[in-house]
Amino acid sequence: MKFIKKSYYYFFYKIYRSIEYTSKLTGGEFLTINKASLVMLALEAWGLFSLANYYTVYKKISTELNISMPIIYIPAVIVFAFNYFTIHYKDSWKQYNSEFANYSKKKNRIGGWIVFGIILLIISNLIFSFYLMSQIDWSQYR
Repeated sequence: MKFIKKSYYYFFYKIYRSIEYTSKLTGGEFLTINKASLVMLALEAWGLFSLANYYTVYKKISTELNISMPIIYIPAVIVFAFNYFTIHYKDSWKQYNSEFANYSKKKNRIGGWIVFGIILLIISNLIFSFYLMSQIDWSQYR
């Protein structure tokens, strides 16, 4: 369990550092923690969308979703609360960020490539799930 927690914080650390780096280049160094949190929320939401899409394709059910449906807002609240309590509450991310900043350059470079690969996997997984949904003739399942 500790490995998963530390991996999550490392994932956040690499996103935070990349946003911090690009923000310095463009002059937008404010609210870096909020930008990184937003990226984490987006990646988690895209992962949930992928799972929902795969479930829809597997069960061949056609539904029209909106934000007022519990199947949408309950996971959204859970993901938002999870991010708040793991990242923002008591600023626990700062302790981990300072620990990860002391890692060797080689270890951080390898970790950066792993995080980049996971991000690509999440994005490509979402695209592929939408592709699978587009291949189904939904008119016969309504």
